[in-house]
Amino acid sequence: MAENILEMRNIIKEFPGVRVLKDVNFAVQRGSIHALVGENGAGKSTLMNVLSGVYPFGTYSGDIVFEGKACQFKNIKDSEQAGIAIIHQELALIPYLSIGENLFLGHEKTSRGVIDWDLTYNEAKKLLERVGLDENPHTLVKDLNVGRQQLVEIAKALGKNAKLLIFDEPTAALTEKDSQKLLELMKDLQKNGLTSILISHKLNEITEVSDSITILRDGETIETMIKGKDEISEDRIIKGMVGREMTERFPQRNVKIGDVAFEIRNWSADSPVIEGKKFLNDISIKVHKGEVVGLAGLMGAGRTELAMSVFGHLYGKNITGKVYKDGKEIDTSTVEKAIANKIAYVTEDRKDAGLILSEDICTNITLSSLNRVSQNQIIDKDKEISYANQFRDALKIKSNNIYQPVGSLSGGNQQKVVLGKWIMTEPDVLILDEPTRGIDVGAKYEIYTIINQLAAKGKCVIMISSELPEVLGISDRIYVINNGTVTGELSKEEAKAETVMQCIVANKKLGA
Repeated sequence: MAENILEMRNIIKEFPGVRVLKDVNFAVQRGSIHALVGENGAGKSTLMNVLSGVYPFGTYSGDIVFEGKACQFKNIKDSEQAGIAIIHQELALIPYLSIGENLFLGHEKTSRGVIDWDLTYNEAKKLLERVGLDENPHTLVKDLNVGRQQLVEIAKALGKNAKLLIFDEPTAALTEKDSQKLLELMKDLQKNGLTSILISHKLNEITEVSDSITILRDGETIETMIKGKDEISEDRIIKGMVGREMTERFPQRNVKIGDVAFEIRNWSADSPVIEGKKFLNDISIKVHKGEVVGLAGLMGAGRTELAMSVFGHLYGKNITGKVYKDGKEIDTSTVEKAIANKIAYVTEDRKDAGLILSEDICTNITLSSLNRVSQNQIIDKDKEISYANQFRDALKIKSNNIYQPVGSLSGGNQQKVVLGKWIMTEPDVLILDEPTRGIDVGAKYEIYTIINQLAAKGKCVIMISSELPEVLGISDRIYVINNGTVTGELSKEEAKAETVMQCIVANKKLGA
């Protein structure tokens, strides 16, 4: 039997008023890829923060044994010196430094107390080769796409002589192609003796690369499944995560679609970065009352750029085209005008652009509707509290109360707060950009239910998602966007994974 490189025994971690980890036991075999799964709030990140020293020894109870030795990490540096490195979903890179500078930041290559730049960049090149990244180490990190930045982060960990790599949602922001490359890299690193812990909500990735899978639920270890020994399926994992059978991934709804209520006509825009480059070209889409319209396409195809340019001209320049609501042309050239015309945009980046993480649920929910909770520019606290409690209850936001900072909530509950903020503006049109990114299967189902409820009220819903099964499962009709143009329009009956991909590969403007 293979030896364990890591054992976490009887781990208990408490925050004021709540026990997050309840006597958790977790063991990882040397040289394996071990998945850690569970709903948002199950305790996965807390457990890994205990392991990596973010929560230092003394703030939890239980034992950490790494390579046969009891460890009492006081900080991240201690765990890194032991050979443990964590790669967070939000990458810890400095954009305006080069790849080489980032790789050795904090443990610079020096000679007689002075940084040896030749050695730095030579060593950087070797690390980039290990992760299969063909890039000049002098390149600034800001000039790399997210997939390449992810590889730099892995190379950085390898530069610290990591023996155990923790991947926290590594593919959440990657294209399907980049995600597959990353999974292959994990298997290549495994062949060279590296052990990995993988945290992901993408169950297909979990079942593809993992040797073992441990399920956490409500801060407790439910079970560990071993490939080749136990029967492993997505349904079994889901049941362990949510504590019940989920016979359907997408809630059913009776579709009652009305007349066209929202329309974008001949929409074009130029890049704000590259002079003369057109990134949106003559896009036209229609949405009926009560309809959920999906925007499918590869990352960078222009879906988010379309949403942002329509909603207040937040992105792009030389924007042309018209927006119609209920048959009348409307002005959406500023965020204020878009909101006034009852359009809402839920950003894909909830942490940086959708929420104020340091503020509480109450403040975040009412932020876009201050006119509804104020009089003579003075906030009526009773009204604000009433609305916040109303949306907390209606959206089933799991929290101690409405005064809990949103930064302390799970990803799924943060997403519900963002939705609550925009639903409170009483919009007729909701543009949802990656509304389920980085959240678990149970929370996704709840978000889908909210979308269905909005559609049932006659709202127009536009949903952008990089997960094709999600677009197919929730949409009544789908537009495929590629290279800034609409390359396909598919009804629910026509929409299949193959037909969507054919539209993407065709790479021609619809009707051309």
